[in-house]
Amino acid sequence: MVCIAYAFKTLCLCLFFIVVASRPTVKTKVFNVQRHGSKPDGKTDNANAFTSVWSRACARRSGRSKIYVPKGTFYLGGVEFVGPCKNPIEFVIDGTLLASANPSDIKQDTWINFRYINDLSISGFGTLDGQGKKSWPLNDCNKNSNCPKLAMTMGFAFVNNSNIKDITSLNSKMGHFNFFSVHHFNITGVTITAPGDSPNTDGIKMGSCSNIRISNTNIGTGDDCIAILSGTTNLDISNVKCGPGHGISVGSLGKNKDEKDVKDLTVRDIVFNGTSDGIRIKTWESSASKILVSNFVYENIQMIDVEKPINIDQKYCPHPPCEHAQKSHVQIQDLKLKNIYGTSKNKVAVNLQCSKSFPCKNVKLIDINLKHNGLKGGPSIAMCENVDGSASGKMVPKHCLN
Repeated sequence: MVCIAYAFKTLCLCLFFIVVASRPTVKTKVFNVQRHGSKPDGKTDNANAFTSVWSRACARRSGRSKIYVPKGTFYLGGVEFVGPCKNPIEFVIDGTLLASANPSDIKQDTWINFRYINDLSISGFGTLDGQGKKSWPLNDCNKNSNCPKLAMTMGFAFVNNSNIKDITSLNSKMGHFNFFSVHHFNITGVTITAPGDSPNTDGIKMGSCSNIRISNTNIGTGDDCIAILSGTTNLDISNVKCGPGHGISVGSLGKNKDEKDVKDLTVRDIVFNGTSDGIRIKTWESSASKILVSNFVYENIQMIDVEKPINIDQKYCPHPPCEHAQKSHVQIQDLKLKNIYGTSKNKVAVNLQCSKSFPCKNVKLIDINLKHNGLKGGPSIAMCENVDGSASGKMVPKHCLN
């Protein structure tokens, strides 16, 4: 009986493995855009062909879909990829996506836009070429009320559990990557490039986002390397090289009603090289909203000839005249800066200019070593206004905290 039972169990196991092995495996279906009508000649507008491929890949119900852009130059007019999709989508770009050099040819805010999608993966060693050179002289909206609306390169709105890696964004007309209401998104290995004098070409811009991770990324632009706006929480930035550009900026904040808190930011292992700012928080002097900026950690950050290495500016007003009687109603608190070192082009290496109405609270400086390396001699200095906090470890320049 024991032998019969053992033989029966063995037979059942064999049948089980045969059934499992005989099940059809659901493979990833590859949609090569060139095989679906796209032409890599740098001239033909492939927008319709790309959206057609997207519709097929997005509607597929079983397995994963992979959209593949091979090597070559694919001219692309303004295009939107909209979900929700029936399955996870891979978008692999090994070629160059080329925008029109004429800014008026793109009739939307963002050249390439992804909306309402979960489980999206964008990768490859290709390039998004925004051809922004002809657009930059038109970016004068602070002087010209009739300035044209310029498109950002790539946008994500209401996209969750997704990632982008290894892509290069070149010469955007406005910002390179824009994120709105995006949650649980990883950005890694990305290269972002535009000349230092190209206006408003922010590298990565995000608002109303959460759980974003940015790592191992190189950014050189004419504006903020990373801009963090209203409602963004739980953001981790590590191993980023920034320069040229305006640093990693929080804000500007407080200008508009119904803005949301910005909290839980970690910035670590960063190199700022030749930027106008390094660590920057900016809030409008005359603010329309009362919000909280809290729980920020900046750690292990190198400054190489940065004009304003540490800069909290709660009197932000880029276009005078400014309402000096007004005070910022944005509360900044629980801010730690640790192991910040390098050289400052400005004598004021540490500028903590906080609101009189809502002074900065619990600002901790630990091991700060920022030496003045500008044309005018003298050691670096720190300036404080309406700040409560503490300092420990090496402190160059001498701190000015209460």
